Order: sequence, then C-alpha cells, then structure tokens
Amino acid sequence: MAQVGIYEKALPKGISWRERFDITRNLGFDFIEMSIDETDERLERLNWTEEQIDKIRKEMFASKVRINSICLSGHRRFPFGSSDKSKRDYADEILKKAIILAHKLSIKVIQIAGYDVYYEKKSVLSRELFIDGLRKGIALASQYGVILSIEIMDDPFMSSISKFLEIKSQIKSPYLQVYPDLGNLSAWPENSPASELEQGIEYITSIHLKDTYSVTETSKGQFRDVEFGKGCVDFSGLLKCLKRLNYDGTFLIEMWSESSEDYQKEIESAKNYLYPILREAGYDVN
Repeated sequence: MAQVGIYEKALPKGISWRERFDITRNLGFDFIEMSIDETDERLERLNWTEEQIDKIRKEMFASKVRINSICLSGHRRFPFGSSDKSKRDYADEILKKAIILAHKLSIKVIQIAGYDVYYEKKSVLSRELFIDGLRKGIALASQYGVILSIEIMDDPFMSSISKFLEIKSQIKSPYLQVYPDLGNLSAWPENSPASELEQGIEYITSIHLKDTYSVTETSKGQFRDVEFGKGCVDFSGLLKCLKRLNYDGTFLIEMWSESSEDYQKEIESAKNYLYPILREAGYDVN
C-alpha cells in the first residue's frame, strides 16, 4: 500500500495539532508534513518546550497519524549562502534545532530548501557557503539518524536532480538525499523530468505531488496554487516511470488551502485527480 500524506498548509491555519492529526486521518491520509517556514510564527516551533513536544508526541501516537517530515523552508529568509555572517550563523542554528526537534518527535526526514540565497545576489561564494552549511548540518544529522533531503526548487540553484547530484558527489553521506517535487522538476524547460528521476532514483526519500506552469522566455512560470491537471506536469508518465524504477517511498500532496473557505473540497478534488493516476501507474492507494 502506497503511503500518501498531506502538507500542513493544506489544512486550516491556527488549529491545534490534535485537530490536524484528526483531520489528516479523517481525510484518509497516512501522515502530515510539518511546515517550519520563514515566518516568525513557524520558526518559533524550533523553541518548543519539552512539555509542548511531549504533548504533540502523545497526540500523534494516539491518532495513529505521524509527522513524517518537516518542510524546513526557513532558510529562504536565513540562507546558508548569505553574505551576512549573522544570517549564516542563524541558518546553522535553525538546522541544528530542527534536527533535534525531528529526533524528539520521531520524524525521519527534514526537507532542506535548495536555495543558496533567495533575497540576495547569487555567486560562486554563495554556493560555497551553502555547501559548507549543509556539510555541518549533515555531520549533526548523522548523529541523530535524521535524513536531510534537498527539495528540487522553484529556483535555478537547485532546479534539477542533476544539480543535487553535483552536491551529493561532494558530501558522501547516507544522510544527504533528495526530495523531488514533480511540479518544480517539470516547470524548468531544460529538464527531462523522467531522465532526472532515473538519475536520482537511489537517493529519493519522498515525492511532492504538485502541478505548475512552465518557465518560458516570456514567463517566470508558476510554482504554487496551480489546479491539478491544469499545469505542465505529466503525472501519468512520471508516476509510471517511478513505478518502473521500483520507487516505494512516500508521496506528499502539496497544497496551500489553509485560508480556503472549503479546504476539504479542494483536498478531495486533488485526491480525485491524483489517486486514479497513482492506481493506473501501479500504486495501491486508499
């Protein structure tokens, strides 16, 4: 049975974790992906007390719905490659705290945003600083048995699995892996998405399911809030490719319906589109 989860930002914002677990279970998902993004509100999760963590653990195990991964996009605001040393130091702190939080919550995977920098100018130095920060993070993650999995991004720095493999060749650790987003992988015209999956199959920890609009000479593309089936992603072809490659990892439906008037309707619509394609590709889903 294929394991399919839902992104936290698909669910209403401001609800309790017990409510998130219950909704996730009631919608038929196996797990939820936690968001620790660049906002102060979600970065504060890295400072949860032992009592707060223990409460979430108990609610998680009682609900039989796990937090399978953390989407750690806080590095967009505080990147490893920043020219500002104070931001680089905080990037290190963010990752250290995230690894320890993941360990305490029995979370196996931290998704690392593949940005050297986002709000600053890119350079050879920003790439070197990114690799240095990642290398330090891997050293700590390996001690806790937590996998750092780099997402293929909406950014040219990490727009393909091939670019991940360039980094992987320099940091030879089983705790550094890749988290492809089928939408992001498909949006960049220079990519052959199926070939990219073939190149990186042995390093893939999970797959984001999301549609996108392509980057073109006249458009920057659109990397979120694209209705499933309306974008450029060949879900049927890519899922059949993954099945042929014997991919048995998890799938995560990535949506941003936390402010929607009817988030459940939007999630069910996504499931109604994706699940028949998953089944056709050979994946057994509820």
